[in-house]
Amino acid sequence: MSLDPQPLAPALAAAREAGWTTVVLDLGGVRSKAALMRCCARALDAPEWFGGNWDALADVLVDLSWLPPAPGRLIAVTSWRSYAAERPEDWDTLTEILGEAVDFWREAEGEPPLTVVLAAPERR
Repeated sequence: MSLDPQPLAPALAAAREAGWTTVVLDLGGVRSKAALMRCCARALDAPEWFGGNWDALADVLVDLSWLPPAPGRLIAVTSWRSYAAERPEDWDTLTEILGEAVDFWREAEGEPPLTVVLAAPERR
């Protein structure tokens, strides 16, 4: 997982060109854990069994069976700085879960990787 903010457009373009499944997790306006879970469910198109809690999010990220087959998956987290500043404990938990999912897929033999990037703010 890239913890250094990265420009989003080149990462998305490269992933899409390579046939990867791309997910944009836009945290703009997210102010609570419940809102974060709803945002994750929508962005990931999570299955109905997603329970909207940390354990369920971790489970969803190591399943991914409902996503279309692809040689890789990219989750781009955007507009995250406000959430990270306002809810640092939740942000730490989210980044830990994302990192564990990246590690899980890295170690899953013969399975496509999962990459997570934190998008840098667009330059004006």
